[in-house]
Amino acid sequence: MKLTNFDIIRRPVITEKSMASMAEKKYTFIVDIHVNKTQVKKAVEEVFGVKVDDVKTMRVIGKTKRVGVHVGKRPDYKKAVVKLTEDSKTIEFFEGM
Repeated sequence: MKLTNFDIIRRPVITEKSMASMAEKKYTFIVDIHVNKTQVKKAVEEVFGVKVDDVKTMRVIGKTKRVGVHVGKRPDYKKAVVKLTEDSKTIEFFEGM
């Protein structure tokens, strides 16, 4: 199955920690669980028109949750922290948040 750039980048992570790291030109995204760092780098560069310096990825295991006697599990996901080059512009998607 061929993934497009918009399939690779699922959504941005908007947390207090990720917003603070934007001052250092680091942006956090939830990405498809099957992609690697080079695919994430290429997708971010093509979608947002920026130059990527470094990509760090991590797999997050979903928590198990209980409601009464029923036990369920949240889905696993992959998170990518993308660092832009110094001469690269900021991503306008995050401006004003």
